[in-house]
Amino acid sequence: MARRRKGRPIDGVILLDKPTGISSNDTLQKVKRIYFAQKAGHTGALDPLATGMLPICFGEATKFSQFLLDSDKRYRVIAKLGERTDTSDSDGEVVQTREVKVDRGQLERCIAKFRGTTDQIPSMYSALKYQGRKLYEYAREGIEVPRESRKITVYSVDLLRFSNNEVEMELHVSKGTYIRTIVDDLGEMLGCGAHVTYLRRTGVAKYPIERMVTIEQLEALLEQAKSQDISPGELLDPLLLPTDTAVQDLPEVQITPALATYILHGNPVQAGPVPAEGTTVRITVGEQREFIGVGVIDADGMLAPKRVMANQPAQ
Repeated sequence: MARRRKGRPIDGVILLDKPTGISSNDTLQKVKRIYFAQKAGHTGALDPLATGMLPICFGEATKFSQFLLDSDKRYRVIAKLGERTDTSDSDGEVVQTREVKVDRGQLERCIAKFRGTTDQIPSMYSALKYQGRKLYEYAREGIEVPRESRKITVYSVDLLRFSNNEVEMELHVSKGTYIRTIVDDLGEMLGCGAHVTYLRRTGVAKYPIERMVTIEQLEALLEQAKSQDISPGELLDPLLLPTDTAVQDLPEVQITPALATYILHGNPVQAGPVPAEGTTVRITVGEQREFIGVGVIDADGMLAPKRVMANQPAQ
């Protein structure tokens, strides 16, 4: 007999404003408990030091979390010049101290070199895996393992402030970009070393920053529900964004309810007009444009399902 899952079967995305000093996974578990959700997952870890936007997917939305992992991100960062740490942030140990002889012009020229597409070698203090173990696990044991460089794109990087050996910047970057590594590389380029003292993620995909909520706000709503003797979901669930916001950047293909039946059972359909072969699309049904999943256009021009919502009636 299948074991019954604990919690509520809720679907959607909450934009959490992650606090500093806690891991993304611990943050996820706290929010999952507050919502008493059956299933939840986050969409790209933030360092314990970092704060800011951490989309958390509930239920059916977890099927589409990869699209948020692959999306662009925006950050605000403060770097301290003159000190290099083993983790490239202030949570680590200082391994080198050097004099800072940097003027604003030199700093701006170095920053400009990060714009565009470049290769980045991830830090040993990252959650990437090597032979089944996370890199930071090796790093804590003093072991350095080979890491392959990865293509990243820095769409923009703007210098906001340079004073008292501190550099404050805003960045818009592609998936997989490590801001700590950019700061460490900048410090070496300047010849004085640098590390992150403050990092805040201000954007994921096109999610609005004003929809972020804190754990404290969620806990307050939970207490309010208890004091009013109402279901917590009545106050918490309105904060959820629809599941399809995780794929809002994908082109839409609208199909009929009859075709939706085939899609929901895993069968490709002839739907037109459709984008070019290989294009990943979000699939909606009928005049209400009800979201039922994500598909891909195959070599025959057919719409083939890739991820579909469970228990969706084709009406």
